[in-house]
Amino acid sequence: MRRPKARDFLAALLIAGAATAFVNLPLFAGWRAASLDVLFWLRHQGIERFQPVPPSPTVVIALDEETYRRKPFEDLPYAMWTPQLAGVLNAVQDAGAAAIGIDVIFSTTMERFVPGYERDYLVALRRGARAGKLVLAKVQHDREPVAPFAGQRVAVGGRNIRAVNLIRDPDDVIRSVPLLFDAGGGQREPAFALDVAARAIGREAQATADGRVSFGDWTIPGSADNAMILNFRGGADVPAYSFADLHACAEAGNADYFRRAFAGKVVLVGVVLGVEDIKLTSKRLMTAAAGAGGGERCVHPPMTDLLRDDVVRETIPGVMVHATAINNLLERRVLRHPPGALVTGTEGAMALLAVVVGSLLSPVWAAGLLAIVALAWVVAATTALQAMLVLPLATPLMAMALSFVVLLGYRFGVADRDKRLLRASFGLYVAPALVNRLIDAETPPVLGGETREITVFFSDIEGFTTLSQSLSPEATVALMNEYLTAMTECIERHGGMVDKFIGDAIVAMFGAPLADPDHAGNAVRAVLDCAARLTQLNGTPAFGGLVLRQRIGINTGPALVGNVGSRGRFNYTAMGDAVNLASRLEGANKFYGSSCMVSESTVAATGNIFAWRELDTVQVLGRSQGV
Repeated sequence: MRRPKARDFLAALLIAGAATAFVNLPLFAGWRAASLDVLFWLRHQGIERFQPVPPSPTVVIALDEETYRRKPFEDLPYAMWTPQLAGVLNAVQDAGAAAIGIDVIFSTTMERFVPGYERDYLVALRRGARAGKLVLAKVQHDREPVAPFAGQRVAVGGRNIRAVNLIRDPDDVIRSVPLLFDAGGGQREPAFALDVAARAIGREAQATADGRVSFGDWTIPGSADNAMILNFRGGADVPAYSFADLHACAEAGNADYFRRAFAGKVVLVGVVLGVEDIKLTSKRLMTAAAGAGGGERCVHPPMTDLLRDDVVRETIPGVMVHATAINNLLERRVLRHPPGALVTGTEGAMALLAVVVGSLLSPVWAAGLLAIVALAWVVAATTALQAMLVLPLATPLMAMALSFVVLLGYRFGVADRDKRLLRASFGLYVAPALVNRLIDAETPPVLGGETREITVFFSDIEGFTTLSQSLSPEATVALMNEYLTAMTECIERHGGMVDKFIGDAIVAMFGAPLADPDHAGNAVRAVLDCAARLTQLNGTPAFGGLVLRQRIGINTGPALVGNVGSRGRFNYTAMGDAVNLASRLEGANKFYGSSCMVSESTVAATGNIFAWRELDTVQVLGRSQGV
């Protein structure tokens, strides 16, 4: 784990703050809005698919493509369907529907051409309006609204005509519905969906003193902004009944069917076609296949060519948007946004987490940990949506990712540059283990050392002086580079550190600077590895066809290890009797014709894992007793 400096923590805080401010720019407003669409899809895939679909309080009578294909509608213009609609409306009212909303605006009439043509429809409208159960639709405009023709307005009265306008976000996606509209004279009237839902429970919806909107004994969450977030379910969650089938059913007098389908339900009449009154909503990632969600049939079987599983549109009919709003109100499944300060705080916390993790860990480990955090946040936001709370999904993840990327750039360009320079500068002169230790210490090396038990390795090439005299300087350097490279690889492969090269000699230590409880055993393994490697290289082109012999001395014992030298220049090395003895044993090889001599202390430290041949007891220069 890294130990950042104070400047690094200050830089991390600045990066986190800047990332939080950046993701709150208006540039990312669309991302924030689209997060809700993704959350709906995640909830649908992770939760709803494994739960039974609850019955919908609202059903739709669909003026659909099937209606256009069946008689008598296929030969009639759309504006002449009102007599047939009257029969269906009467049957629905007889069945005990809780409320009826007609999301179809007949702005023209056949009355001027065929007097009495609309009579049955007007009577059906008046019946529902007097019972307080029926609402007609209009479209609010700045000047004149698009409203039903005058006869229908008279039949239902002005209080039973409500606006069906919807709220479109800047990306043209519908994610919420308005609740109240200005009715003139300082008065406000409920929107179509709110009024139909209120009639279903026999209560009025109205503005409260604090500017919110009440629905019965309940205040709608988020209504202070005069809007309600639509809480879409995935798939075909609102049953749709083909108008053509219901017309045939009403003519057949099948009252039992209407009671089963519509008793206690909110019934909406609307156009359900792929080309008319279609809306792009936050349900766009989880819509159903064409023809799905049809209600129980009464007379006509479904047209099979319309039930296509391979056609899934992003859009849904406008009447389904109102059906969703009504269901949200009746089921009290209205979403709410957290306070803006909480959203900003969440983004800041995620950004801060990214820079802290990125400062302490390596980039790979930090990225892995942040990926887990991101996944956990996605799960948390999806779970919160199920609890009617819309947590921000995109912007916290964006703040986290942006902070992490910028921090990596800071580390590469500033924080870690000194370490890279140190590693690059000294990596060719000092053992990598020592370089890493210096870097991890984050303090400049100073004079001093400690006494530690280590195993010291000394090696030399037999007859090197004579050999070098027979070679050119260039050939000598090339030979030594090959030899020293191969031997160094063997030493470092077993955890040793090359202290220095003295001509053809190699001085190395095991057990320092990094502690190694098996330093003696690893030193012996390195010797065997060096011998095997030298055998491979002898006589090869790498050695110019030459055959080299080496002498090695190894000793285990306490030694002073650390930075030794002058205040201006020093080296990490080992000093003491243990080092001197290893050097003397290397030289003693020449008297016994051996290639490696190991002290009794090294043999004792390695146990019985190697086979040994005892040579002699030797009294080396500087020692009063033999070893």
